[in-house]
Amino acid sequence: MRRCFARAVTGAAALAATGLGVPPLAAADEVVIGGQRVEISDSPWVVALSSRDRFGGTRAGQFCGGAVVSPTTVLTAAHCLRHDVLGVDVSQVRDLKVIAGRTELRSNAGQEIRVSATWVYPGYDAGTNVGDMAVLTLATPLPASYVIPTAPAGDAAYKPGVRATVYGWGDTTGGGKYPTALRAAPVTVLDDGACARAYPPNSDGTYEATTMLCAGDPRGGYDACQGDSGGPLVAQGRLIGLVSWGNGCGRADSPGVYTRVSGVARPATD
Repeated sequence: MRRCFARAVTGAAALAATGLGVPPLAAADEVVIGGQRVEISDSPWVVALSSRDRFGGTRAGQFCGGAVVSPTTVLTAAHCLRHDVLGVDVSQVRDLKVIAGRTELRSNAGQEIRVSATWVYPGYDAGTNVGDMAVLTLATPLPASYVIPTAPAGDAAYKPGVRATVYGWGDTTGGGKYPTALRAAPVTVLDDGACARAYPPNSDGTYEATTMLCAGDPRGGYDACQGDSGGPLVAQGRLIGLVSWGNGCGRADSPGVYTRVSGVARPATD
């Protein structure tokens, strides 16, 4: 049977990463596979979602990623805000923050900004991952230079064969090895037919082209993984996707699946 995982760090996986001996949950995912360290100054739109109260302080409470689309707005994956990830309802997370301008999670660089409001796409289906997008409103605005434009429907950045980059602080091996510095990996946008064949109906995860796209490497080895959920997929200088789910990490026959940002409506931003 296929096992298709959403790609957020769960509470148990976070504790395992601290060395406290708690085994990762079966539904936990990994970090950017096959990538390399990058500097946040070259990609300031990448942010980390943080709650030290829920995930501890070893990695500044990081459990998901996000992308800055306006000075006070961050897009992330809806499943990052689910009860089974946070352990409580998101309204009960007292210290939900976005970390911006920080390459190395253990440093004091950049800013930690309180999330003042959350919004989950009304069409989100936790069973199928359709519409896997949420919007975070920041209590303090970020500089306009942090904002990345989103690619509209029909944009050339979505075309099959386009080279893209996925960013995150997630597992780099699929075995619970979490880096503390931001990493990025090159992937290729794949056509919807290839994605549908990789994730056909009635598998544990089904590809749905309206709100999803997939990207990877035909040979495998490059992908997002556990802890990368909500992080940006960028092509031609525009945001095209958010890390959502996949079957394992870096498998040649199982590309990563992303929320298609042009396929999911969101509230107007400033």
